[in-house]
Amino acid sequence: MSRLDAKELRLAANTLRCLAADEVQAANSGHPGVALGLADVVACLWLRHLKVCGDDPAWADRDRFVMSGGHASALLYAVLHLAGFGVSLDDLRRFRQLGARTPGHPEFGVTPGVETTTGPLGQGIAAAVGMALAERMLAARLNAEGRPALVDHRTWVTCGDGDLEEGVSHEACSLAGALGLGRLTLIYDSNDISIEGPIGLAMADDTKRRFEGYGWRVLACDGHDFEAIDRALRKAARSEDRPTLIICRTVIGKGSPNKAGTAASHGAPLGAEELRLTKQALGFDPDAAFAVPEAARALFDARAAKMRRRRAKWARALREACAADAAFAARWACFMEQRLPGDFAAALPDWGGKPVSTRVASGKVLNAIAGVCPWLVGGSADLAPSNMTALAGLGDVARGDFAGRNLHFGVREFGMGGVMNGIAAHGGLRVYGGTFFVFCDYARPALRVAALMGVPTVYVLTHDSFYVGEDGPTHEPVEQLPALRAIPNVCDLRPADATETAAAWEVALRRKDGPTCLMLSRQNLPVLDRSALAPASGVAKGAYVLWQRDPAADPEAILIASGSEVALALAVAQAHPRNLRVVSMPSWFLFERQPAAYREEVLPARVRRRVAVEAAIPMGWERYVGEAGRTLAMHGWGASGPASALAERFGFTEANLAAIVDACLE
Repeated sequence: MSRLDAKELRLAANTLRCLAADEVQAANSGHPGVALGLADVVACLWLRHLKVCGDDPAWADRDRFVMSGGHASALLYAVLHLAGFGVSLDDLRRFRQLGARTPGHPEFGVTPGVETTTGPLGQGIAAAVGMALAERMLAARLNAEGRPALVDHRTWVTCGDGDLEEGVSHEACSLAGALGLGRLTLIYDSNDISIEGPIGLAMADDTKRRFEGYGWRVLACDGHDFEAIDRALRKAARSEDRPTLIICRTVIGKGSPNKAGTAASHGAPLGAEELRLTKQALGFDPDAAFAVPEAARALFDARAAKMRRRRAKWARALREACAADAAFAARWACFMEQRLPGDFAAALPDWGGKPVSTRVASGKVLNAIAGVCPWLVGGSADLAPSNMTALAGLGDVARGDFAGRNLHFGVREFGMGGVMNGIAAHGGLRVYGGTFFVFCDYARPALRVAALMGVPTVYVLTHDSFYVGEDGPTHEPVEQLPALRAIPNVCDLRPADATETAAAWEVALRRKDGPTCLMLSRQNLPVLDRSALAPASGVAKGAYVLWQRDPAADPEAILIASGSEVALALAVAQAHPRNLRVVSMPSWFLFERQPAAYREEVLPARVRRRVAVEAAIPMGWERYVGEAGRTLAMHGWGASGPASALAERFGFTEANLAAIVDACLE
């Protein structure tokens, strides 16, 4: 092994072990076992292979490193400290403390060098697949012969037995194999221990054959033999046509005299005495906490200096390419900044007066804006013809061809969401993914992580209510809408017609700090006459006054609706002799973020007679209708039958809504 010998790597790894164990002990909380077991692999990877620069954690062409088993965060923070990412020893001492930059599991945006939020097992693998995919797609768009490759990096992810037990790992790794993501390496910390004991209690997989079945290259090594680790990493780094799995046989809690190889080392501090014994066994001062030998720091400093030079060389190449080619400079900025063009509205279609479903309207919007938003890519969980997510004539992303704009995620909603998170966290592309609204439950854990991270993924969720009809209650969402609204930082958008759908897409693409969900109808809806109604630009505020018989006077009652029920509410209000107001409320999320004065203007507190209309369970509507209000909503499952028959059965008719309004006015 050139440059660094095994003795130097062992010193680096043992330094990481002691720092990680000190973090957990100081917090009296955490997971020392995997940190101790994986330290040799991490030391070798970071000192010999990983292309990162602590001075510029956001370097566009850095390698991405993901620790999918986020409970090993103490090890990640230790290596970030040594690698010069601005994580101080004081940060390590404050591990798992309120407000610290070193939270219990890695959090995107909190700690420099953390590429994605991990902790929910398996999701880090899916995000890494997304990052590797984003690298290949950007390379196809921004690299060109005759100049240095400016997008030329790899994605490395560590995982454990628990990650591979989670089903999302199957979804994501199957997709990675199908696409031949050769710049992706998954390092499997195979220690045969889980929280409850030996993994044989619940796992008897042949992991090698499993991944070979996906189309991966599979390597194996002793995870404590630096020569073997380095050799495997070098082989993986030469892979271009398929992803690589490295099965590293390790000992959990390596270095701990009494807890190594046992489940006892997994999720609790070693204890003061065992920590002293561990440091002593590793050749460290047993009484020194958070100690970093100068020789170990020098190893990481030397690597950091090399990476600074490499990053500077890349920056020069970018400057020269931009100076030599103004069109390329504009293209690079376009993908990195993802700004909506000033003529965005001009690109939108003219709807005319013919009824159209909001899913069809969404597809027309996507195809209309694709030309002015070249950074927009996406697809569906094998439902593009139903979700209307395909970008016509813009090509498919496929093995060996990443220049297209259409992604085929397969029937993998959870995997799709995790991959989308990785694409979004990588940067350079905006991604959307579609499925039926009822199946968003499959993707919910990934959507939750997107909301935690604040990454702007977009979900196209069609077939949004019982109006799905003949497919029956398994395909008719009832509880999904309030459940989605319960996730903090998720923007809900359920547009009422084609014009609101276009406005909803503009909201989604302008949003940069979290995911957005568009709930779209299968059935045709009337295109509302905006010459007689308020403009659809009100969507950006979450709710707006669509119509009122006499706007100069206080309304006698307010009808509040979203999506397909807005037209129903409008028809009843316009036929009613009393002074009714109709409020279109496509987004609770956006409305709650408006100034109190605006919210009072739309829903004045003095008007207590209110009726909410929505084809979902009514949970949450009490905040808007109050004690004197009523709701027309679902109170059970849908059913199989024609949509018109279901509307009659569940009371979503003009006659029934009018009766509810009359009762409210009494």
